[in-house]
Amino acid sequence: MEGDTFSGLRNGTTQIDGKILQTFQKNFVQVQNILDQNRLLINQINQNHESKIPDNLSRNVGLIRELNNNIRRVVDLYSDLSSSFTKSMDASSEGDSSGALKSDAKAAGLKRNRPL
Repeated sequence: MEGDTFSGLRNGTTQIDGKILQTFQKNFVQVQNILDQNRLLINQINQNHESKIPDNLSRNVGLIRELNNNIRRVVDLYSDLSSSFTKSMDASSEGDSSGALKSDAKAAGLKRNRPL
């Protein structure tokens, strides 16, 4: 990744722990690498399909399985990122008085009403 994607988060009002930031960056790099690999797989699958050569078409079965596994990995990484981000935001709001109220509301099962 070029530049520091998260510099605004570090310098803004929300302070994010350096370890959490490194985890986010590591996961985003992993996701990007998998997506780059998927692009190559899709190109190979398309070439094999267009060739209509039986061996190439049978290779596509394995390539499509690999593509599906990669998509699952990306979903898992984004899920982990979401959980980590939620936990870090919950932890950072615990010291905030408004965060304590939010935690109490969650414990009581209250929901926030959104404007239509």
